[in-house]
Amino acid sequence: MLNKFHDENAEVIGISKDSQKSHMSFYEKHNLKIIILSDPEKIIHKLYGSWGLKKLYGKESMGTIRSTFMIDPDGKLVHSWKNVRIKGHVEEVYKKLIELKK
Repeated sequence: MLNKFHDENAEVIGISKDSQKSHMSFYEKHNLKIIILSDPEKIIHKLYGSWGLKKLYGKESMGTIRSTFMIDPDGKLVHSWKNVRIKGHVEEVYKKLIELKK
């Protein structure tokens, strides 16, 4: 759906705590068409609340909380999704984009 986002003048950017080298391998392996930024110090993750305590199989650990943020052209956060699940998420984000543009 990347073309649909671009048709609405929206850019899709991924941010991960992984290294730039790791991103390049992932980017090439999956032939990605989006921008991926590296945040190994977790500065952006912490600013946006995407780094925190997680539970997996009853065990607690610090980790990335999969999140999506919609930021308008003025840099204002207009919507966010936490604990993102893949199924249907892209469509939900696109629907919100169209709704907010009205």
